[in-house]
Amino acid sequence: MLPKGFIVNGVRCGIYKKAKKEDLALFYSNVSCAAAGLFTSNVVKAAPVIVSERHLKKTRGEARAVIANAGCANCCTGKRGEKDALFECRLTAEEFSIRPEEVLVASTGVIGSFMQMDKLAKGIDLLSIRTLENRSDPASGARAIMTTDTVPKVSSKKVFIGTKTVTLWAAAKGSGMMHPKLKKPHATMLAFILTDAAVEKAALDRLLLKAADNTLNKTTVDGDTSTNDALIMLANGLANNPPIAENTKHFYILAKAVNEICADLARKLARDGEGATKLIEVNVINAPDQRAAEKVAETVATSNLFKTAMFGNDANWGRIMAAAGRSGVHFNPEKTEVSIGRLTVFRNGMPTDYSEAKAKRILRQKEVTVLINLNRGKGSSRYYTCDLSCDYVKINASYRS
Repeated sequence: MLPKGFIVNGVRCGIYKKAKKEDLALFYSNVSCAAAGLFTSNVVKAAPVIVSERHLKKTRGEARAVIANAGCANCCTGKRGEKDALFECRLTAEEFSIRPEEVLVASTGVIGSFMQMDKLAKGIDLLSIRTLENRSDPASGARAIMTTDTVPKVSSKKVFIGTKTVTLWAAAKGSGMMHPKLKKPHATMLAFILTDAAVEKAALDRLLLKAADNTLNKTTVDGDTSTNDALIMLANGLANNPPIAENTKHFYILAKAVNEICADLARKLARDGEGATKLIEVNVINAPDQRAAEKVAETVATSNLFKTAMFGNDANWGRIMAAAGRSGVHFNPEKTEVSIGRLTVFRNGMPTDYSEAKAKRILRQKEVTVLINLNRGKGSSRYYTCDLSCDYVKINASYRS
């Protein structure tokens, strides 16, 4: 169920190569929203990222709509690409009699292709008709941003802010070219979070950044950070709660809910990695500090040798230790323990007398947890990843065709 005052729709305008698939989505609020956005840290930024960052700065964090397409990244398209992204915002704004700066834009697809503006214009017209008629189909919106994803990724939650019920709803896409490193102002990960909570702008910025750091920024499919990554949150205040300020009781309630939404999306994104057969959670505990734990977790989670071993259901703890050892974190292998599921496979500097048959049974599951205990401090971190299969190579060997 969508938060109060929001309408979400998806239509097919013909940009995406797959026939009959929706490829243009609109996330719209009937009233102005406090808006926060986190975008890719890649030096090569797509035109929609540039335009959305500019709009958030110009409006000081206000927005009414997000228009997002699949099938064309509108990246490395020069000044024409920026003009197209701006025109996309202008077309959308005209339909709803709002300012172009109140529209944010996001794209995913092939890099280097120009947007087919005639098709896009027809799609925006279709979306506006449905929206102005107050028709909403959130499922179609979630499908419209998909590329190589096999399933839509949606999450929702309700929390109480005082006596008011606040609703959160989110949709995301991402299956390959996914290793988000989102920052403020500072296949592609796009995520949109909608809520009817009333939130002060500074509070919204802070809780979104914290949630991203804990979840989506610790998610990887292939270690490649996209040019188009975007996480956008809109809060329209229609729940009529007192505006939430930083460091208050209600701030922490909402921050927890946003973190849970983002964690749910992160798991769904990793589970649906291109060609993936399983979700893998890499947990590092008792590291020298949090940063050290993060470095070890990320290095293991992005190791191709580790990920291919997971695909082969091979409890190759050596791949895990080798990746941890090259992370740049100093630890003592003699004191390190590695477990797959509840099965400890490495301890005291050598393999344990574990059952390979039991290890294979654990690794055949759809979700696998790897625990690395460095026994050298109190730092901890979690990373979501997936295995690396033959199908991943097939999908990306012919991505443009």
